[in-house]
Amino acid sequence: MKELTKVEYILDGKAKGKVKIGGWIENLRSSGGVQFFIIRDGSGTIQATIHKDNVNKETFENSENLTQESSVIIEGKVQEDDRAPDGYEIEIEKLKILQIADEYPLGKKEHGIDFLLSNRHLWLRSPSQRSVLKIRTTIIKSAIDFLDDLGFSRVDTPILTPTCCEDSTTLFETKFPGGKAYLAQSGQLYSEAAIASLGQVYCFGPTFRAEKSHTPKHLAEFWMLEPEMAFYDFEDNIGVQEGLITAIVKNTLRKNKRELKILGRDTKKLEKIKPPFPRISYKEAIELLQENDFDIKYLDDFGAPQERFISKQFEKPIIIHRFPTKIKAFYMEPDPKDPKLTLSNDIIAPEGYGEIIGGSQRISDPKVLKKRIQEFGLKKENYEWYLDLRKYGTVPHSGFGMGLERVVMWICDTGNIRQTIPFPRTMGRMEP
Repeated sequence: MKELTKVEYILDGKAKGKVKIGGWIENLRSSGGVQFFIIRDGSGTIQATIHKDNVNKETFENSENLTQESSVIIEGKVQEDDRAPDGYEIEIEKLKILQIADEYPLGKKEHGIDFLLSNRHLWLRSPSQRSVLKIRTTIIKSAIDFLDDLGFSRVDTPILTPTCCEDSTTLFETKFPGGKAYLAQSGQLYSEAAIASLGQVYCFGPTFRAEKSHTPKHLAEFWMLEPEMAFYDFEDNIGVQEGLITAIVKNTLRKNKRELKILGRDTKKLEKIKPPFPRISYKEAIELLQENDFDIKYLDDFGAPQERFISKQFEKPIIIHRFPTKIKAFYMEPDPKDPKLTLSNDIIAPEGYGEIIGGSQRISDPKVLKKRIQEFGLKKENYEWYLDLRKYGTVPHSGFGMGLERVVMWICDTGNIRQTIPFPRTMGRMEP
């Protein structure tokens, strides 16, 4: 209905006088001859009132029958009111009821996470979840705008793949005519193929990991942004990562003030996110943990407790760099100063939210890449096309992957990654 006004325009002071909005009754109460409603239209929420003395008898009686989540179209006058939650109120003159909702199962009482996830289709309507999803939208747009402004081209990579990119033990297998196929863990290898055509590219889409992990930071299906860049070395790569994270935080602070306030987010911590980010090597990180009584040794990977401790030492995202070759993926460029290390890095979010980016300079020498494939016990025939990329005009190049849900979880300060995606898929949940 083109004549409907969005609530966000009213809250931004752009709509004056009489308005018409459509939405849902998020909350309601009665006080004598006045009915109070909080109405949600998808762009925001606003208080609306019906005064018994200002409308006809039928309209007021109809308003008394409304329930939580009933759908309505209202017409009335906008007025500023400091007592209203967002400083504006609509005094309703006309009320059209589209449906009186059944008793809503998500009331004001506390519900357990399993109940809420089983009712995820309804939980999405809550102020906190709506705020998270609005911030998620800003993060996606900010990231893509940042790369587009740098001249990147988007490449849509396949979801079905014949082999792994990272770890073959975490593949989801599916049927495919003529043989097996797997859900993609990453679009990286295919994006690398596109750099010889387009220079700087990125892919963005769902990725899948069959990890037997049930932590608050893991999903079986998540979205990843993966830039790949020809003629970018290790330091260039880190510069793009820092710029990307900074742009995301800056835009979220600017565009999502209301949502951050609803979530109770301490924005002062986010305001500190500016480059350069602190750096420590993998070796220094291991030593730091050992000095603080963590049971960890060289060549061990970091778990949630270790990442949490490291992150607590800094106010900004932390760059951990130069991981050992033995614990990183086969395609990572060896450090010329020490071939036992890779020109790789992870970025750990502050406040204990774990890894949000993993990247590296990629191997450009075909002989080194072929040797690494053999060392990792991978089938050479599955990577012949990938080796071809090094036979015909190989160049230094780099890239990284940013886990969208991890970034949303950090910026929104949510306790569980399952709140950062509309319908989470974990190893133990496929519904709704």
